[in-house]
Order: sequence, then C-alpha cells, then structure tokens
Amino acid sequence: MLKRFVGDRAFYRSVLTLLIPIIVQQFISNFVSLLDNVMVGRLGTEAISAASIANSVLMVFMLAIFGGLSGISIYGAQFFGKGDMDGMRHAFRLKILFCLLLSALGIGVYLAFGEEFIRSFLQGESNGGDLDLTLREGSAYLRIMLWGIAPFAIVQAYASTLRESGETVVPMAAGVCAIATNLFLNWVLIFGHLGAPELGVRGAAIATVISRYVELGIVVIYAHMNTAKYPFVRGVYRSARIPMPLVSRVLPTAAPLLVKEILWSLGMTFINQLYSSRGLNAVAALNITGTAWNLFCVIMFAMGSAISIMVGQLLGAGKLREARDVDRKLIFLTEVIHVVIGAAMILASPYIPRLYNVGTEVQELVRQMLVIAGLSLPIHSFAHVCYFTIRSGGKTLITFLFDAVYTWAVTVLLAFLLTRFTALSIVQIYFCVQFIDLIKLGIGLAMLRSDFWAQNVVADI
Repeated sequence: MLKRFVGDRAFYRSVLTLLIPIIVQQFISNFVSLLDNVMVGRLGTEAISAASIANSVLMVFMLAIFGGLSGISIYGAQFFGKGDMDGMRHAFRLKILFCLLLSALGIGVYLAFGEEFIRSFLQGESNGGDLDLTLREGSAYLRIMLWGIAPFAIVQAYASTLRESGETVVPMAAGVCAIATNLFLNWVLIFGHLGAPELGVRGAAIATVISRYVELGIVVIYAHMNTAKYPFVRGVYRSARIPMPLVSRVLPTAAPLLVKEILWSLGMTFINQLYSSRGLNAVAALNITGTAWNLFCVIMFAMGSAISIMVGQLLGAGKLREARDVDRKLIFLTEVIHVVIGAAMILASPYIPRLYNVGTEVQELVRQMLVIAGLSLPIHSFAHVCYFTIRSGGKTLITFLFDAVYTWAVTVLLAFLLTRFTALSIVQIYFCVQFIDLIKLGIGLAMLRSDFWAQNVVADI
C-alpha cells in the first residue's frame, strides 16, 4: 500500500533535480520580497499599505499572464515529451504574441483606472494613519511599475518554455541576478544611500522595474546563444505564422485558464478590498502576512510546476499509467512537506512582525494571522496540486470551475457576508476564509480518484 505513495530513490532524484532550481529561485525571490517589504515597512504603515494595495491591483495582470501561458504550456510540455520541436516553436511564438497583446491592454487599463482601483481600498478607518498620503504613494508606485509590465510578461514566456524542456537552472540564475539587483537598488533608492536621492516607495518601484529588465536580458541572451540546445528558439521571430490547427486546439484550452486567473485574481483583490473595510491596520497586517505566506509556500508553488512538467511529459509520451503513478506520489510528498512547513510557520509567527516598523496592534494581527495560515497550509497545498494535476491533462474547463468559480461562489461570497453583515474582527474573518477551502479539498480528492484528467492532448497534432 505504501509503495503507491512513496517512490524509489530514482524517483526522488528526478524530482529533486527538477525542483531544486525552481525552489531556490522562488525562495530567494520571496525572501527578497520579504526584505523589500521590511525596507518599505521601515517607512511606516502608510508606505507599506500603499505598496500592498498597488501590488494587489497589479496581481490581476500578473496572474492573467500566468493563466494564458499555462494553457499554452500544457502543449509545450507535451510537445517536448513527444519530441516535436516545431510544435514547441509554434507554442513559444504564441506565448510571445499573447504577452505583448496583454501587456498593452494592461498598461492601458492601469493608466486609465489605476488611481480609482487604489482609492477603493481606502474606504475603511484610518486607524491614525493618513489615507490621502497612502493614495498618493500607491498611485505613484503603480505608475512606475507599469514600465516593468512588458519585460515581466516576456520573461515568463521564455522561462516557462525553457522549463518545459527540462532547463530550470538558467531561469533560476536569471531570477537570482534580478533579485540581487532589486535588493541592492532597494537599499540605494528607498533610503538614499551612495549619494542617491531618498525616494521611499517610489524607489522600491524603480528598483523592481530595473531588475525585471536585467532578468529578461539574461534569459533572452542565453536562449538565443544556445539554439543548438534549444532548437525551438531558432527562427522563432522570422515569421509570425502559427498553424491554425494548433491555435484551434490551444484556444479552448488556454481561454479557461486565462479567464480563470483573471477571475481568481480579481476575487483575491476583492477579498483584500473587503478586508480593508476593517481599517488601515488590517491592510498593513494582511500585506505582511501575505509576504510571509509566499515565502513559506515556495515548495508548494514548485510542486505545482513539477506536476505540470513531469506529469505533462508522461501524458504527451502516451504513458498514462506512469503519469497517474507519478502524480500520486508527488501529491503525497507535497502533503508531508507542508504539514512540517505549516508547523514552522506557526513557530515563526511571533518573530516575523517584529521586523516591521508598525504598531503593536498590527504586529499582533500579523502573529494571529500567521498561526491561522500555518494551520491551513496543508489544505491549500492539496488544493494547489489537485489544480495542477487536472490542468496537466488539458482539463482546463474543470480547473476553471474548481478555482475561479469556487473562489467567487464560496470564498468571495463568504468574505463579503462576514465583512458587510457581521461585527467579526479581521482575524476571525481571515480564519473563516482560510478554512473554507476544506470544501475544495473534498472536491479535489474526488476528482483525483476518478482519473478523468489523464489525457494526451497532442497525440493527433
């Protein structure tokens, strides 16, 4: 029985080979995000709230990029498993086109409505803070961040395609260089070191934008200097042609993922806006909690990528039985790991808030939220890997229902009702919202047992 869930040494060796570069990159990225958050947090509650709100608004674009690319990546991973480099090239070209179009749309929307989006988060109590200052700082931060939208999108197209081919080290190295750049420039520009002007929140945004161009430059130059190793890059810009049979197959698969990510991110943004009705302290506490959550969730995010790549390649090669076996073992491994990580998160909860220059009320809110987050982490990790399992077989309409529809029909609705019609505190509301995913866990378990997701989507392309 245990052999169904535990692999041999060769299995774990292959998992670690794939996971370690992704985990390293994501850990460093999220750790630096924590340091970045701490640096901005030294400027006070208004500054950290401004950056938090602007990033919540930008999250919609970022997840839309991930959603659209994820749908195309299903085919990229399976084309690689099939050994079809022309198919990978066409999928990669489609990714670039998608990123350029969505970047232009995102910039237009944020220029037109960005300030109003931020203002919608500032309807609660000030808790002694300055709401007008928060609005000005958040709007300035968002306008600067728009310069980084296009490079962020394009680097995701390159990095995801390299990972589909089994190359995880180069995206990791590029990410580490970008992170180092961001951290150094944060220190220089936020606080005005080395003769630079003290720019505060604006300095954090400038540092992030520059780091994104650094990451893009490294990935693009490396990929195009190694076309023998990555033949799908060769000639990708010589033509804009994408075979219509591929487009007609990808669009029904990618569209639900794109819409799903937009709706899911809008749902999360709306939930944060609902939370903000409990005051500026709640906004600051949620920002700190969210940053710490991302740091503790790096393995969870990496396991989703591992399932997409390992299971996707086996499905593309027509090895459906092996794909189901590998998926089951990866999910079991994920849950064991995240029981331990959840406990570590709880143990760290008293210490993380002390890194910030915020009041004792905010620090106590953060401590309580981190305990809740640690307890609920195994629930969220299971739902996460269920989503990637279903997606790896191209069942994107089901993932749309599982993630986006569930978010709005259950999670957002619960947050709306609790914030608008009860006197519950922000911590009590946060607890209810985090643990409502127990329902999602049950749904995911039922779908995994059915094995309906194990499908080869490139067999006849």
